Amino acid sequence: MQKCIASIDIGTTSTRCMIFDENAKIVASSHRKNRLIYPKPGWVEQDPYEILENVRSVISKALKISKSERGNIIAIGITNQRETVIAWNKENGIPFYNAISWQDTRTKDICNDLEKEGYGDLIKNKTGLSLNTYFSAPKIKWLLENVEKFKDGVNKEQANVGNIDSWIIYNLTGNAFATDYTNASRTMLMDIRKLDWDQELLNLFRIPDYILPEIFPPSNDAFFGFTSTESPFKENIPISGVMGDQQASLLGQACTEPGMVKNTYGTGSFILMNTGNQTLYSKHGMLTTVAFGKNNKDVTYALEGSIAYTGSTLEWLKNNLGILESVDESEVTAEKIKTSDGVYIVPAFSGLYAPYWDMDARGLIIGLTAFTKKEHIIYAALESTCYQTRDVIEAMEKDSGKKIMELRVDGGGSKNNYLMQLQANILGVNIIRSEIIETTSLGVALAAGMALDYFKGDLRKYYAVEKIFKPEMPRELREKNYRLWKKAVKRSKKWKKI
Repeated sequence: MQKCIASIDIGTTSTRCMIFDENAKIVASSHRKNRLIYPKPGWVEQDPYEILENVRSVISKALKISKSERGNIIAIGITNQRETVIAWNKENGIPFYNAISWQDTRTKDICNDLEKEGYGDLIKNKTGLSLNTYFSAPKIKWLLENVEKFKDGVNKEQANVGNIDSWIIYNLTGNAFATDYTNASRTMLMDIRKLDWDQELLNLFRIPDYILPEIFPPSNDAFFGFTSTESPFKENIPISGVMGDQQASLLGQACTEPGMVKNTYGTGSFILMNTGNQTLYSKHGMLTTVAFGKNNKDVTYALEGSIAYTGSTLEWLKNNLGILESVDESEVTAEKIKTSDGVYIVPAFSGLYAPYWDMDARGLIIGLTAFTKKEHIIYAALESTCYQTRDVIEAMEKDSGKKIMELRVDGGGSKNNYLMQLQANILGVNIIRSEIIETTSLGVALAAGMALDYFKGDLRKYYAVEKIFKPEMPRELREKNYRLWKKAVKRSKKWKKI
């Protein structure tokens, strides 16, 4: 009987379960859409029960599709949207509040107050992160200050809080409360060198350590827990790999050497550069984060540039402006019109993330003329993804002192051939698309398998290239268009303070 690894991927807009064989080939796959909730402007939430039900559903469907006995799943990997926070009663598993998404900006005042008090450098030095609404700690502080049931649960020592990985581990096992280095490194509460919760940061946010999960390496032969017989797996299977989605993608893309870079095109876009065992602190707006780690050894770090709105910009055009029938239509439209005709979109709907970190920036469409058509705006939305990526790549080059010669890509947006060619043109480097688009799922499957020595040796043998996009745009035109993009970004910055 073939032994397999099950990989569970809980993203922002979808949940997926994939089953991989010993050659890291896909045996089965199932996915389901996740719903986002917008209670107020700037607030973004998700239903914890719905997330859990989606996880259970995709596991059951993937197992059914594989037509395999459950006994041949030897290990499980879990990967997830990272900074999204869920708090629940550890006695009965009932959530105190909806999950607060990484995109949510309700904690802006908390962040601004801490910045004014001079804590930005302390947080950066310990966590590698910028003081921003993006991360978990301000959300936990908000919950403590605004949700009485949670506050009461904390006082009675009956509360758990963590990112989505911890919520899923708890529910699949029935009792385990755990996370990994990569997820913990996104909370703004872990010292990334000591790889543990930091008491000074916990005191700063007034968060007691007993409500937080225990931290383990991403590839963990001591395991995060075992699935219960009540789970869709119906038996006790070890959860041996847990990773934040972007770090899992870096591993799945086989970016195992310092200087290698990947970009995942999803709701947002996330560019990571492997920096080896060095915690390289950015002077140009990048984040420093934990990338990999196995059994407390060989911890690898990365520089990261996080972009909030890329794929979701197209969703905005579809759902809010009604100028797209579907996101997939953007490729056909771009191929047909081949230009934005000087239109630029800066999708700073919840501020600008890397490399600017401006919570007061707001979105704009500029360069409109009487001849502008909706097709030009759609094209400009695609270009905005490519320009934001270039902003991050240039910052990484400055921080690392290395010229990036290629970019490995994955995620739903990477299936758009026109977008990938546009990215090659705007960056001026080769864009390499992997054979497996869902490299996030692959990466955490590799982590889970490595803990059991199921996957061994050089991980590059599990990586395959599907297509390479080479730059075709003249350099002079590329630089001219990019200068205009930077001009548009400048107009969007600090808008809320005007």
